[in-house]
Order: sequence, then structure tokens, then C-alpha cells
Amino acid sequence: MYEKNKPGSYLYFGLLFESCSAMRFTFICWILLLSSCSHSQSATAPSRVICGDERMDELIPLLKNKNVAVLVNQTAMVGQTHLIDTLLSQGVRIKKIFAPEHGYRGNSDAGAELKDGVDSKTGLPVVSLYGAKKKPGADDLKGIDVVVFDIQDVGTRFYTFISTLHYLMEACAENNKEVMVLDRPNPNGWYVDGPVLQAGFQSFVGVDPIPVVHGLTVGEYAQMVNGEHWLGEEKKCKLSIIPCLNYTHQTRYSLPVKPSPNLPNDVAIYLYPSLCFFEGTDISVGRGTDFPFQVIGSPNISSKNFSFTPESKAGATSPPHLGKECHGLDLRNADMKVPGIQLHYLIEMMKEYKDKKTFFLPNNFFDKLAGNSQLRNQLLDDKTAQEIKDSWGEELNAYKAKRKDYLLYPDFKE
Repeated sequence: MYEKNKPGSYLYFGLLFESCSAMRFTFICWILLLSSCSHSQSATAPSRVICGDERMDELIPLLKNKNVAVLVNQTAMVGQTHLIDTLLSQGVRIKKIFAPEHGYRGNSDAGAELKDGVDSKTGLPVVSLYGAKKKPGADDLKGIDVVVFDIQDVGTRFYTFISTLHYLMEACAENNKEVMVLDRPNPNGWYVDGPVLQAGFQSFVGVDPIPVVHGLTVGEYAQMVNGEHWLGEEKKCKLSIIPCLNYTHQTRYSLPVKPSPNLPNDVAIYLYPSLCFFEGTDISVGRGTDFPFQVIGSPNISSKNFSFTPESKAGATSPPHLGKECHGLDLRNADMKVPGIQLHYLIEMMKEYKDKKTFFLPNNFFDKLAGNSQLRNQLLDDKTAQEIKDSWGEELNAYKAKRKDYLLYPDFKE
């Protein structure tokens, strides 16, 4: 008789078989579990946003045998290659480059007047649309069939690239040319806020009656310009759009290339709608530092412990308060989950400022940024942030309803 559990016994071999079977079963279960988890993660993980300029299968056939101009800056990248080089490699006949604020390469100071020239890499003529000339003339568009627009916006009325797009559409409507927008996500496209531009306050930092934070991609904005007849009742631009893929207005999109010299990261882009108002005041927004649009301060504030001193830097060669110590707030750790314009920064800086009468610059630039004179007067009258926002309500709600007619992507939830 075989002894229990000894090698060679029937029970031993039975237990050994059961043990191996159990191990195999456990192993198979782990494989199935890992496969299930991996499949589940791939099913729920968000797909990469694909910008319009990456969709070459859609784009190239539309440009075949056409004379093309491009309105681009340094953000027009297809992977690691600039759009111009990509299109030329595909045999597209590019005849001209139009350059916006900060230039074709995107390294000029804000407000610096740019001159026409020649692109050193391609030999193509470059026409500046910033400075004395804001839109192409008939001679600039002669022989051109379509102008391709590929510039990253940050979703605010006073960011001048959408003003340039408006004027481009106006010129093309007047000269029977097509505008093709290669759409890009809006990093501040997950909410709408701010006063709507009022008649009489139009400027290059505010062309159309939209709020400060408009909640549109450039493609959607172009559709609104056409649809609302903002080019004029008798003008309509021939418009085509290559939309993004896998984008919605709930997407929090991090820009792969900084859109201008003084918006170097996600924090600056998030704070920009709230801090740009300070460009019409004596308060520095950190131009000439390593953290522009992430700090605020002035030599005329002494009650704050944080300080910085603006210096001459690329993209800000003559910043406000150059070489002067500014006291204020360090906002580099701002909570970027909070939607909306943060008016408490303006209210706090005004409260700490030595003389309210000199807080606003005498050139009325603040009113151009706000799109009205009401905001400045409300701040001088010590209105609360909520009182100010309530005053925007009616026009803002009307804009939101209008905006929905031009959306190309699923909207955010309010």
C-alpha cells in the first residue's frame, strides 16, 4: 500500500496535478485580467488631439494646382516640421507668406512694427500684417487662389491673431479669394466670460462684438464672422475649415509651442484673460522676467513681500518699469481648474496702489482691452467682483446663445 502523500503514490500525483492545474488556472486568470484592464484603459483613455494642419490627406487635394499664400507663425508646426516646409515637400505652390504680430518666426516684441522681407530658408516673400498695414491689399493677393491660416490662438478677444484673421477675411471677401483655416484647439475654450465689446471701442485688440473670453476655436470664430456679417452686410468670405479631430470644448489642451514670446507655459496662458487688463495700467505683468503673465506688481506698491525687477529680454526689450523693483503677487501656483476671469486681482492691486488717479494709463488702453469704459468706472467706484460680473450678464447670455450656432465641436457643460 502506498503511504499518503509520498512520491509515487496516487494521491501524491493527484495533488500534484491539482496544484499544477490551479497554477495554470491562476496564471490564465491573471492574463485575462491584465488583458481586460489594458483593453479597458485603451477604450477610456482620451485620444490625441489632431490639429487641422496634420490632416494632410484632407488638405493636399484641396490645394492641388492652386497658388497658395500662408498666414502663419512659429506655432504652425506639423510634428517637428513647419507647415511651409511640409507643404512645399508635398508639391504645394506657395507664393507668399503673410506674417502677424510677433512676426513669422514669433520672436518680435509685442507692438513692434514689422517690415516686409524675404524668408531666408525658402526665399519666399514675407508681407507683414502688423504695424501700419493690418490687412492684405489687392496687390498682395494678386495671383493667389487661397490663403491658408494656421496660427495658435489662446481664446481671448485682445489676442490679436483673431483680429488679423478678421482683416484677412475682409480682404479676401473684397478680392474674391478663399481663406482656408487649419483649426487648432483653444486652451481657454472651456468657458466664456467677460464684457462684450461695445460699439465705439473697436481697435486691433478688439474688432468684433465678442466677450473677452470667447470660447471659440479660430475656425468657429471665422464662421461667426461670416455668419454675423461682421465683414459688412454685402461681404462674405469664401471659407473652408479643416477641423481638429478628438477635440471638444471640455478638452484642456496644453500647447506644444508657446504662442507668443510672453506666454511661455500653461499657467501664463490660463492667467492671460485675467492679467492682460493690467497692460492698460501702471501694473507690470512680468514682461522682462522669466515668468511673464505669472506675476503682477509695481514700484508704486509697497505692501507686498513678493518682488521682481523687469530686465531687457528677447520679446520684451523695453518692458514696463525696466530696472525698477516691483512689489506684488506671485501667481505661478494659480489653481488652473477655476474657470472665469479673476477680477479680484484688479481689485486687490487697485486697493494697494498709492494713487488711484494714476493707476490707469492716460492713453485709455484699458478701455480698449475691456471693450468699454464701464469696467474702469466700476473699479473706481469700488464695485465688487460679483457686481461687475452681474453687469455683463444680459449681453453675455445673448452671445452664448449666438455662439452655439457656429460650434464645430461638442460644447462644455455650464
